[in-house]
Amino acid sequence: MYVLLVYDIETDEQGRKIIQRVFKICKKYLIHIQNSVFEGEISKPDLILLQKELDCYIRKDKDSVIVFQSRQARWLKKEFWGKKDDKTSNFL
Repeated sequence: MYVLLVYDIETDEQGRKIIQRVFKICKKYLIHIQNSVFEGEISKPDLILLQKELDCYIRKDKDSVIVFQSRQARWLKKEFWGKKDDKTSNFL
């Protein structure tokens, strides 16, 4: 499946450390495309692993992660408004 993952971590004292950990975890599974946005192909088992790893750090009362799922990248229309920085364009 193809996913687009977006996270929002509150930037309090503890949040600064959480942001670094969340970024590293997401980068293991997906392609970093913009600040707190990742996308890419991922299997269902890997998506479950990603969720479990993130659950260790995401504070349910302060932080959020949104995952948009699609069957394949071709079913996801992507437009760039402003600066075009498509880090996924290097892949075939």
